[in-house]
Amino acid sequence: MFIRTGDVGRFDAEGFLELMDRKKDMIISGGFNIYPSDLEAVLNQHPDVTDAAVIGAPSAEWGETPVAFVVSRAADGAAIRAFANARLGKTQRIADVVLLDELPRSHIGKILKRDLRQAYLAGKPG
Repeated sequence: MFIRTGDVGRFDAEGFLELMDRKKDMIISGGFNIYPSDLEAVLNQHPDVTDAAVIGAPSAEWGETPVAFVVSRAADGAAIRAFANARLGKTQRIADVVLLDELPRSHIGKILKRDLRQAYLAGKPG
């Protein structure tokens, strides 16, 4: 019996299931699967980043391309993008960084990526 939850995970060396991401949030860019949580982990390594979320935005060339939304103590999105892209694989590179004061969250604290995606596509990310 299988239960389809929409979560993507893997089993660790001890046999425990580690949830990685939501399947619907996966970005398919140039035929490669990109998991936003991998990119968010790299963004969160930057010393000025306090919170980050990544979505897939439409791309005529790649199908989708990663876009990062970042809460940062510094106001330099280009430097944050360069920092992350230097640590990511060629297929994972972030196309755009949008700086926000805070990320939209649900009442239980989950980042509302659909709101970020809608605002970005409407041209009003901040």
